[in-house]
Amino acid sequence: MPQPEHAPRPEKIFPVSWDQFHRDARALAWRLHEAGPFDAIVCITRGGLVPAAVVARELNVRIIETICIASYHDYKNQGELKVMKGVAAEITSMRGQGKGVLIVDDLVDTGKTARVVRDLLPAAHFATVYAKPMGRPMVDTFITEVSQDTWIYFPWDTGLAFVPPIKAGGD
Repeated sequence: MPQPEHAPRPEKIFPVSWDQFHRDARALAWRLHEAGPFDAIVCITRGGLVPAAVVARELNVRIIETICIASYHDYKNQGELKVMKGVAAEITSMRGQGKGVLIVDDLVDTGKTARVVRDLLPAAHFATVYAKPMGRPMVDTFITEVSQDTWIYFPWDTGLAFVPPIKAGGD
């Protein structure tokens, strides 16, 4: 049965498997190899932990720091940003304002979280695996752009389950 024209459009989803995420994180490392060398990585938790581990291995970076920022409090709606743990002074002072530092996250969405980290490390190189149009200007390097109305399902947030077809109907 066709939906009326005023019916809400289904949310776009982009499920990412562990294999795909690993390939994308390695592709990010390949791109970053030309932008380096990097003395340290700052990963934005929690999403940046996995790609930061892959990138650190591929680029042989041993100093890995975290910045802990919470913005998605219910997994769907971005709320007020809260810095729960900042970056160590040894990192922020590296070669002046973060030069030689690589910031890594899984996704830049609206750019709000990226802005907070950029303000702390303005000379750092910022990289994400995925980027949405609103946040894209905040990052220097990324692998895949998705539309702003797409929700990415990362492998650490999902399990195996039945997925209904995009269009209902049929046998």
